[in-house]
Amino acid sequence: MISRAILWALRARWGLSAVVMACNLSGLAVITTELWLSGFFTRLGSSWITTFIQVSIYPTLGALVGIVLAVRDREHYFGWLDQRRPPTETEAQRLLHLPMGITLRALAIWIPGVVVAAAVFAHDTPQRDFAVVLSMFMLGGFESAALTYLIVDRLIRPTIPVIAEVTDGSVHWSSSVLTRVLVTFAVTGAVPLFMLITVLADPSSDPTHRIRTGLYLAVVGLSAGAVATAALARAVATPMGTLRDALDRIAHGELDVSVPIGSSSEIGRLEHSVNELAANLRERERMRTVFGRHVGNEVAERALSATTGPANLTGDMRVVTALFVDVTGSVALSTELAPHDFVAKLNRLLSIVVAATEDNHGLVNKFEGDAALCIFGAPIALDDNATPALRAARRIRDEVAALAELDIGIGLARGLVFAGDIGADTRLEFTVIGDAVNEAARLTTEAKQVPRRLLASQAVIDAASDFERGKWLAHDTIHLRGRKEPTSVWTDVASPARPRRNGTVSPAATLPPVQPPAPERAADQAADR
Repeated sequence: MISRAILWALRARWGLSAVVMACNLSGLAVITTELWLSGFFTRLGSSWITTFIQVSIYPTLGALVGIVLAVRDREHYFGWLDQRRPPTETEAQRLLHLPMGITLRALAIWIPGVVVAAAVFAHDTPQRDFAVVLSMFMLGGFESAALTYLIVDRLIRPTIPVIAEVTDGSVHWSSSVLTRVLVTFAVTGAVPLFMLITVLADPSSDPTHRIRTGLYLAVVGLSAGAVATAALARAVATPMGTLRDALDRIAHGELDVSVPIGSSSEIGRLEHSVNELAANLRERERMRTVFGRHVGNEVAERALSATTGPANLTGDMRVVTALFVDVTGSVALSTELAPHDFVAKLNRLLSIVVAATEDNHGLVNKFEGDAALCIFGAPIALDDNATPALRAARRIRDEVAALAELDIGIGLARGLVFAGDIGADTRLEFTVIGDAVNEAARLTTEAKQVPRRLLASQAVIDAASDFERGKWLAHDTIHLRGRKEPTSVWTDVASPARPRRNGTVSPAATLPPVQPPAPERAADQAADR
């Protein structure tokens, strides 16, 4: 019901005029009733009709002027609403001034009428009660003006969400919470109490009239106080509850939060700030996600934390396990397949690499065409970085074999490396530099010729757990390109065939088992080297 009345007042040509006139008539009705209850009209004698005609001339003229100005205000302040378009910034700021502007204008119209009415009534009463009548009418004017402010401020509230988008949530002093509280206090407490004091201080009124007038003013004050205080409490408590719920959701990680802006006060500014906070957090999370997809979540977290703290971006020395994966025959495949088909196969391979690495707490440091370098032990240190690396290598090999799309080689090496950022001030990249990385790349080339497609250096096997070491077998001692000393390499032991749920045999189990090299062949290889 209230919402319909507000919409009518906003859209009807005479709606704003009706609201303003109702507020002024309510103040006039309170004054008239108070004068009647206090016995003031009996003091006018037989000339009361003439007196009322004289007194009513100015209010009639003031009402006509107020109606004309209110109609003009309707077109001036809400023209953009009739044209079904967003307001300009000037129109939005102008609308925020409307409640206080109409209130001050109502006071300007009331004050001359108050003086005229007080002078006429005082002239026609034997007691010459100018001060009493002036106080009555003046307090009634303040009451109606304050009521006008509260109602017009409530009237424009449905337009605030649109206004907030244009004004960027700016706050006007006349719509602040402090102003609303003070005006509400004036309507509910200050003005009725001053009226009561005026009645009690009137020496011309008998005790019976004072008592009933005092009761009337008490009822008016209590009724107005209940309504105005409830409206003020709701105007503050409802948005604060919404803000609390929104902040609780944000605190629990729900960033898709939007609070409707329903006020031009500090609360509206707070609602706007919460929306900005949620938007900034969503953008930060989006950047974190995009950044993490390009450099890895661990590196992204390290870089982001460095912007807010004294983190060292130069890196440090770490003992890590490097895992290198490379596709066999990629040049031939790229010529035989259409580019998008080849890329699709690579993406499926790299998805397996990423999943296996991250599930084992490693970092996919970089993609190099059809190859990938994975690091275990940097930037996040691991108590045992060899075991998860070996476990990830077996998983990658098994899942790639299950797809049967590409043939790969996987090499693992362990050693001391530099793990940190390199580059310029405007462009940094997290990388790992050291002999272990080069050794893993060389082992990958050799692994392409091994039946199980896996080769790990002796250092990796020595650092792994006993359980994981039991799944690997010494394969050979080979001389890697660019290295002076021969390298002892291991490959994984063939797993027993385990049927799947559909009865087929696991593809990993179909890979050929590895036998240790015969002593004669090992001696021949050593002699050749």
